[in-house]
Amino acid sequence: MKKITLLTLALTTLLSSAVIAKVTEEEANKLTSTLTPVGGERAANADGSIPAWTGGITEPPAGYKVGDHHPDPYSSDQVLYTITHANVSEYKDLLTPGQIKLFETYPETFKAHVYKTHRSASFPQYVYDATIENAKNSSLIAGGNGITGAAIGVPFPIPTNGLEVIWNHILRYRGEGIQRQGGQVIPTASGNFTYIGFDDQLTLPYSTKGAQANVLEEQNILFKFKQKVTEPARLAGTALLVYDTMDQIKKPRQAWTYNTGQRRVRRAPNVAYDAPGTAADGLRTTDDFDMFNGAPNRYTWELKGKKELLIPYNDYRLHSDKLSHKDIIRAGHINPEHVRYEKHRVWVVEASLKENTRHTYKKRVFYIDEDSWQVAVTDIYDNRDELYRVGIAHGLNYYEVPTQWSTLEVFHDFQSRRYIAMGLDNEAKMYDFSVELDDKSFTPSALRREGRR
Repeated sequence: MKKITLLTLALTTLLSSAVIAKVTEEEANKLTSTLTPVGGERAANADGSIPAWTGGITEPPAGYKVGDHHPDPYSSDQVLYTITHANVSEYKDLLTPGQIKLFETYPETFKAHVYKTHRSASFPQYVYDATIENAKNSSLIAGGNGITGAAIGVPFPIPTNGLEVIWNHILRYRGEGIQRQGGQVIPTASGNFTYIGFDDQLTLPYSTKGAQANVLEEQNILFKFKQKVTEPARLAGTALLVYDTMDQIKKPRQAWTYNTGQRRVRRAPNVAYDAPGTAADGLRTTDDFDMFNGAPNRYTWELKGKKELLIPYNDYRLHSDKLSHKDIIRAGHINPEHVRYEKHRVWVVEASLKENTRHTYKKRVFYIDEDSWQVAVTDIYDNRDELYRVGIAHGLNYYEVPTQWSTLEVFHDFQSRRYIAMGLDNEAKMYDFSVELDDKSFTPSALRREGRR
């Protein structure tokens, strides 16, 4: 892997089965000096194409009010250059193998417009404060299948191995509770599609202001997620409920589904790993949702270092309510005219399937934004060691929280030449980060009530 920084070459300690040591007070103090409060490098890169971090977006654009689709604060920026199949070789060091394969697969239509880089990621001050404490107190439990000593903020802002980095993604701050409407599409080869609508609710005890590590460990709940299909009519009412835990050895993921045909709630132990995603036509696995979720225990995780990469970032245009789904969805891939690429530093983590363990994916390489711990790109390989899929997250800063999160996630399947786009919200009501969700809303009986409405 080219352009791996000296900083991260020093951080490739292999994970043992024992609890991982915490960082020293002196190391944690870097989060207020050379590192950002969540562990990114504050300084610009060598040529200044990645600027220094100065706090991210702390004020929304004039005229914005909560409930709006988030306006683009960088709408006046001009395209610096455009990458096409004709010139992609000039930029191969700034792209992943999966990204390059998109140019090769769709040589006439796929392109990337590259813009000035803005390090817009920002979080509440209490998240920064908690992250500094986590740096001194957080550890992986034996085997890396859970964490201890962490609450609210990034658990491992100064990571020493790949498992710590992937836990940073899983536990990145996205608010305390979210209700969102939106949906997914799976276009045909000609670009036709049927929209599948969802109503999602997510409550995050780990991220709640004032959360304490010892209480979280006693309750052993990281988050609760509920999803109901709202359209089309043939699927409406189908519902899913998931609990994820801090200590997945003590208690693994719990899940339930409600099927409208049977009118029954059933336990769903297979809603994990490589089980097919909801209404995804086999184009993503359950653990592809949110770019990666769930237990990491089927893989060996290696921290490869850091590199500079062109990734979708500040994709406010793609998020706009001025666009319809038909403006975005095209045959082969989404409309590249609405996508903004920027150069950012990413952590690179390679996940290799353990021996005597089963998963559809033999290897996955994750490219994770240093400023938000959001997985930006994932290259996915099959059991023949060939590129199978590439997943791409289109992120932006949600001003009212604030948090950096994706507005759309797209998984391309190279074998079928099809893709799934998840999170389409242009024609939906905007996310509600202020919603008050109680535990009574996240029970199997509540799932039954939701499904019948």
